[in-house]
Amino acid sequence: MTDQTYQPTLSQLRAFVAVAEYRHFGTAAARLGVSQPTLSQALAALENGLGLQLIERSTRRVLVTADGTRLLPQAMATLEAADRFVASATGDGLGGTLRMGIIPTVAPYVLPTLLPELRRRVPTLAPQVIEDQTARLLDGLRTGVLDVALLALPTGAPGLIEIPLYTEEFVLVTARGHELAGREDIAASTLDTLPLLLLDEGHCLRDQTLEFCRSSDTHPGSVGDTRAASLTTVVQCVAGGLGVTLIPEMAVPAETARGTLDTARFADPAPGRTLGLAFRASTARTEDYAQLAEIIRDQRP
Repeated sequence: MTDQTYQPTLSQLRAFVAVAEYRHFGTAAARLGVSQPTLSQALAALENGLGLQLIERSTRRVLVTADGTRLLPQAMATLEAADRFVASATGDGLGGTLRMGIIPTVAPYVLPTLLPELRRRVPTLAPQVIEDQTARLLDGLRTGVLDVALLALPTGAPGLIEIPLYTEEFVLVTARGHELAGREDIAASTLDTLPLLLLDEGHCLRDQTLEFCRSSDTHPGSVGDTRAASLTTVVQCVAGGLGVTLIPEMAVPAETARGTLDTARFADPAPGRTLGLAFRASTARTEDYAQLAEIIRDQRP
């Protein structure tokens, strides 16, 4: 039974959140910069004070109990509020550690300009970049492993605030000299029977491309015969004559720089995506993340 006079410390809450995030005591201790015994003692003190088991321990795995799952969002919100309080007191605002997730079809094209701009405009900010697929980024936001994520909107995930940044079109990429090269008004039906190369499952660009095909009732050929884990691999397969693909407009300069590819554009309404910044609605740093969104928007590729 919980002692009504008990007041958990921030260190105890950080221990709980870290273990719940990483499901590993050694990793959690390392991320907090404390010894593993210190971490274990802080967690045990929290559980004893609450009269609840938050983490189930065994020699083989670490699990979050039902009570732990119920209380984890409130623990994260408390820590975020405390961090925001300190940031406000010191005038740092957006400064401090920022765990930022980015999808793979955005990271290589945004980071070269975004990271230097963040250093210039927010020198106290220490970004940690985590590149991953959308589903895992959303899971990271939900569990507190990530603070924000730059991805395609809408996500459809509950409990998040989403700030749209900008919309970009998809461009058709072909091998050099293809009959469609240079066209500015191709119809969706042009994709019929063309061998369409896609990223592997789990990448939102793959899903967006297939949704465009479904909505326009087009039926490309050879979908799924060749799949890749990166956009660079896909376009190299295109350059080698294996088919065509759709890539976001921001990727065109980098991916066509070798001179072995041509591009074509769709007639309106062209396929595309909206990119945005997502973060937990429970965070106390909404204003800081809105500032971050403006910086990202200013650095649109």
